[in-house]
Amino acid sequence: MEDTSKDIIDNLVKKQKDFFATNKTKDISFRLEQLRKLKKAVENYQDKLEDALWQDLHKSPEEAYLTEFSIINNEIDNHLKNLKTWAEPEKVSTPLHLRPSTSKILYEPMGLSLIIAPWNYPFQLLIAPLIGSISAGCCTILKPSPDAPKTAIVMQEMIEETFDEEYIGIVQGHRDTNAILLHEPFDFMFFTGSSSVGKVVMKAAAEQLIPVVLELGGKSPCIVDADANLYIAAKRIAWGKLINAGQTCIAPDYLFAHHSIKDKLLDKIAKQIKKMYGDNIKESRFYPRIVTHKAVERLKELMTEGSIHTGGEIDYKEKFIAPTIIDNVKPEFKIMQEEIFGPILPVLTFNHIDKATNYINKNNKPLAFYYFGKNKKAKEVLQNTTSGGACINDTLMHITNHNLPFGGVNYSGIGKYHGYESFLAFSNRRSIVNTPTWIDMPFKYVPFRYFNYIKRIL
Repeated sequence: MEDTSKDIIDNLVKKQKDFFATNKTKDISFRLEQLRKLKKAVENYQDKLEDALWQDLHKSPEEAYLTEFSIINNEIDNHLKNLKTWAEPEKVSTPLHLRPSTSKILYEPMGLSLIIAPWNYPFQLLIAPLIGSISAGCCTILKPSPDAPKTAIVMQEMIEETFDEEYIGIVQGHRDTNAILLHEPFDFMFFTGSSSVGKVVMKAAAEQLIPVVLELGGKSPCIVDADANLYIAAKRIAWGKLINAGQTCIAPDYLFAHHSIKDKLLDKIAKQIKKMYGDNIKESRFYPRIVTHKAVERLKELMTEGSIHTGGEIDYKEKFIAPTIIDNVKPEFKIMQEEIFGPILPVLTFNHIDKATNYINKNNKPLAFYYFGKNKKAKEVLQNTTSGGACINDTLMHITNHNLPFGGVNYSGIGKYHGYESFLAFSNRRSIVNTPTWIDMPFKYVPFRYFNYIKRIL
């Protein structure tokens, strides 16, 4: 895939700046029309996108629908239903010392936004923030990941057929393209990817004082307590870990199991894996592949410590790594030092919940947190930890509720989106005080003759 040249990017940014200056995108009917056009485009291109996702990641149409298309369709419908209400000026109360003035908040677009997407959910994670950008009234430049090249090309075809580039444009390429984009005069940047690249994006944005949303990742813990429903826990952990072959930013990264149920739990997870994917997992059309051979090599190195309970098979040529459970893991192992982003589940044990929560709190704040056990204990565990989001007795499902803000905290991300939060992310909340001229209170003027009275009302 060729990098888009600097001249093309410069020209595209200028076109979008000029188009935004016409104020056409601020019209609510225009935004709704663009959302409807996007929805129709997704419908028209779904077959092509499904084929591309299969070629890039061996992702089945069923998984693609659940994790990519259904999320996008629901998100568009939510914005179509609520945009008029969200965009209405919001009246707020005015304190006594400002009356008879009135106060309100206007929601106006940030301007020209840049959206950089990763490869693991290449369609969803490019289009979901785009919905927020359209909804807020921004112009947008999209940058898909080159590591999912088939999907990137189909998305380019879809975007270019649907929108004028002066409104929504798309560019392709690798690090050189990113480096060019990060030095353009955008009004807002939205990045999804690794924490290491997130730092690069934030540094570039800081140099121009450009606001950002960073959707990152990290090591999302999963705790299974002694009183958990082990059958449900095993099934939901296996499912959450192995969707997209573990290449999910909110996948359970490691498991903390109570010592009294650990062996039973691991056996049940292994059983659920077979039940889902069959005895010959590599032949299952529902089991995705690792994105690149380089990623296979990285994951292979993480499997050298601890005891393989289940799995361990690798087919380098096929970019296949079997679902793997690693027991007897210690915190100092390499697999506990970085986000796994693959179908490998390291297991630690605890006798008292404090051991698990203390370990979690000593490390970077995770994007997601999963606890299996009784609700009373769950409340305590949540109170003693933090994360971007969490599920009790489930995994991943918090991302599917567009009424919940999605995002990380500190190392796992900055800012939120989905639903109303996406509209807010790409909007400037402009504070307005409207003061009448039929009366002019003398209190604020020099030489402050009524200062003692002013002090009483302020």
